[in-house]
Amino acid sequence: MTIILNMLPSVLMITAPILIAATGGLICERAGVVNIALEGLMSIGAMTAATIHVLLESAVGFSIPLALVLAAFTGCLFSLIHAFASISLNADQVISGTGINLFANGITVFFCQLLFRMDRTMNLKLGMLPGPGGVYPTAWIAFAILGITWFVLYKRPIGLRLRAAGEHPQALASTGADVITLRYGAVLVSGLLAGLAGGCIVLTQDIQFTVSTINGKGFIALAAVSFGRWMPLGILGSSFLFGLSSALAVNITNVKMLHALPSEFFSALPYIITLVTLVLFSGKDYAPRAAGQPFDKGER
Repeated sequence: MTIILNMLPSVLMITAPILIAATGGLICERAGVVNIALEGLMSIGAMTAATIHVLLESAVGFSIPLALVLAAFTGCLFSLIHAFASISLNADQVISGTGINLFANGITVFFCQLLFRMDRTMNLKLGMLPGPGGVYPTAWIAFAILGITWFVLYKRPIGLRLRAAGEHPQALASTGADVITLRYGAVLVSGLLAGLAGGCIVLTQDIQFTVSTINGKGFIALAAVSFGRWMPLGILGSSFLFGLSSALAVNITNVKMLHALPSEFFSALPYIITLVTLVLFSGKDYAPRAAGQPFDKGER
């Protein structure tokens, strides 16, 4: 128990962006749209946050909050591509999301080359500082976002309509609700949170943005949604599990009983858990019934 308590700050640092992105994925899939693009949107958000902080760190005293806000805005803006393709054009949502992931790999490197003459941003002079107990503010941001999401989904009328859009969109449309607008809103919020999550990663876990900064964390967030059975408390637990397994790779030297295992095992552990999760928990028993299905106004 003492070992886990000592690791808690680093566990929360790693867990926070996964939880933020997973909350975005939860909102999106609850509305009936699968957002495979979380990985790419997090990458775009991370590049934006690093760039803003590097360029403005010496000029203004609020470059970190500004970087996070603009990272969220950029993620939201690029998620419009996925919303338009999957909702307005009824394109395959998986292909649309995959396209954004590939696009993000190229556009982030392009802008880094354009601004810094290399395929990465310059080193941050000073990233986000931890708060009391060594816990970064991003952890409290993540918990606040999850709490607000739970309240809206289960305590407000718009949350009921949003969940209905992912379960029975035709029935929802028959009441006069606008399913298209609900789904657009869910995708944009998902993109906003993914961009914010990317910004949190680059300002707490890295000193610069590179093509490997996100390194599959968007897919881990998607797995957390499945593992958490599309429920807020579920994704909290699954995100913490992924954060703990990642932190073990960093803190293995401090845990004597784990010295016999190579650190590479713990580095791979989050991805092993992701694969197992996708096999065990991605069935239709738990997923919203209309997730991934285009909405046709004329269908009954």
